[in-house]
Amino acid sequence: MKVAVLGITGYTGSNIARELVARGHEVIGLARRTLDAETPEGVSVVAGDVHDATTIATVTQGVDAIVSATRGQMEGGDLPEVLPILVAAAEAANARLGIVGGAAALRTRPDGPLVIDDGFPEEWKPEATALITVLETLRAADTGVDWFFLSPAAEYGAWARGERTGAYRTAEDDLVVDADGKSTIGGEDYAIAFVDELEKPAHHRARFTVGY
Repeated sequence: MKVAVLGITGYTGSNIARELVARGHEVIGLARRTLDAETPEGVSVVAGDVHDATTIATVTQGVDAIVSATRGQMEGGDLPEVLPILVAAAEAANARLGIVGGAAALRTRPDGPLVIDDGFPEEWKPEATALITVLETLRAADTGVDWFFLSPAAEYGAWARGERTGAYRTAEDDLVVDADGKSTIGGEDYAIAFVDELEKPAHHRARFTVGY
């Protein structure tokens, strides 16, 4: 495949890009700024603004999939404001659209409260709310784009990188937890799950989640 990764120098975007390259896919990336130290090996990276429709159209021309690995809150406009540009680009390229989501809109357990309503840190809520808005907008959208929204486990990020195992479990709307009740996933294993979905689509116009 040829895949465009937006936000490619970030923690998740770079992991997804490296996984794609390792599997033999062609990757073109977009980042607000590019530094050699941040650019995954084997990737063509363009410096540009995700808010610019012309830039997005150029980067995504002829791709098979578009990956949004940007933050929910960004300088120049949050991801919900950028989403129409991404959907239009996916429609124009007849490409799959994959969104790196958050865990906040998952249930803590079946019939339990949402993560965001269960002691969620106040300082994280604006970012989480932006990603929830993206998910709700996609679910309500009248578009033929084949999108998916992959939420990580509750404990996920550059501060909890973990070790690559190649193993993971998935669920639809509830956090994936282990035998000790912990919900975690390492960065490389999240990327494995994301690229697995790109290669062998199993979730169409849907959100799912991944964890150990």
